[in-house]
Amino acid sequence: MAPLFLFPLFGIASSDDVAKSYMDDIIALVLGSFILALAVEHYNIHRRLALKMTSLFYGDRLNPPILLLGICATSMFISMWMHNTPAAVMMIPVATGILQRFPVGDEAQPDVKKFCKAVILGVTYSVAIGGMSTLTGTGVNLILVGMWETYFPEEEPISFSTWFLFGFPLAIIIFFAQWAILCVLYCSKGSAKALSAYLDKSHLRRDLELLGPMSFAEKMVLLDFALLVVLWMTRSITNDVPGWGALFHGHVGDGTVSVMMATLLFIIPSKNKPGEKLMDWNKCKKLHWNIVLLLGAGFAIADGVRTSGLSDVLSANLDFLRSAPFLAIAPLACLISATVTEFTSNNSTTTLVVPLLIQLAEAMKVHPLLLMIPGAIGAQFAFLLPTSTPSNIVGFTTGHITILDMVKTGLPLKIAGVAALSILMPTLGVWVFNTNNNHELFIHENSTRIVM
Repeated sequence: MAPLFLFPLFGIASSDDVAKSYMDDIIALVLGSFILALAVEHYNIHRRLALKMTSLFYGDRLNPPILLLGICATSMFISMWMHNTPAAVMMIPVATGILQRFPVGDEAQPDVKKFCKAVILGVTYSVAIGGMSTLTGTGVNLILVGMWETYFPEEEPISFSTWFLFGFPLAIIIFFAQWAILCVLYCSKGSAKALSAYLDKSHLRRDLELLGPMSFAEKMVLLDFALLVVLWMTRSITNDVPGWGALFHGHVGDGTVSVMMATLLFIIPSKNKPGEKLMDWNKCKKLHWNIVLLLGAGFAIADGVRTSGLSDVLSANLDFLRSAPFLAIAPLACLISATVTEFTSNNSTTTLVVPLLIQLAEAMKVHPLLLMIPGAIGAQFAFLLPTSTPSNIVGFTTGHITILDMVKTGLPLKIAGVAALSILMPTLGVWVFNTNNNHELFIHENSTRIVM
């Protein structure tokens, strides 16, 4: 909250301008998605989904790599629609619930211990990877979009569907790279026999039966969730197919939809008790206001870096990138963020690095998104240390993994992520974000606007 009083006191920005950074369409997008995530958690929908996915991937016989794939895929899917940290908080207990069937300590066989490590690492990293694919998955994507709108207000904003067209294929590639790494490191040939003695499909089926049939409240929350995703995906599709948002002359944003669908949860009855609604403010006590304020601070600082001229000073330290060839732009920007993010939070890295990359794009005469997107995504490659991001801490505190496990798995995963981004950004990214459309003139016009 420091920018709210420091920026006006030091003459960087007025109090009204700073306050607007803490509640715009992007913050509304987060607020609505958080309320929906609390509803999913309250009605235990995430546990039902996890058990069904695990049972589905179990097969007729226990196959540890396939079972691991199911657990990781569930974590990734849930993280696509909510922030990484709440997704990790929801999924790690589900994962540890499955692992509780295995012996611990000296009684556990090496193959069992390795599989436990694979599950916790898989959930931890899958949550981070899933967050890359949608705007609501992580604060980094939201900060990127907010900076794009702040620095280039006259350009087409990055919509939910636009980001999904690029983020989802990237996340899928990195996800399967992660799964392959975990299988090679932690799923030995004898693991199926060792695990079969403790984990049976009947156990999963029994846990699912204990949840009982889906209630009216669960069905309504899922319906609300599905409608929200459909509205997000169809609000703005392409230039030729504008989507339903065109009916409202561009006044409706993704945050509008998010808050509207969250509000419906306070209106629809749960049918559990007379007069009870699907959500009320008592159920919202766990709302992550700290993340909401953190995002607002990120937007405010990014704007302060721009208006104060600090970005011009700091970008001089990245002069060595100006002589880089075109195809090296994405990997270099990604590597810078991927290195810094191990020692600071993902959001802080994005807030610091992306404004510098915008200034650098001006000097290099390239489209800003060719640097901004790799810089933001690189900030999410925080795979080496527990303290790099809160979701890593959630997995680390289970006691199943060590820092060495994270480094051994996270380093090749980080390399795979940088490689995937280096391939997709100059290809798929150019098409999705239209970065080849007169980019030199585009940079010239917007750089003038930045200076003004």
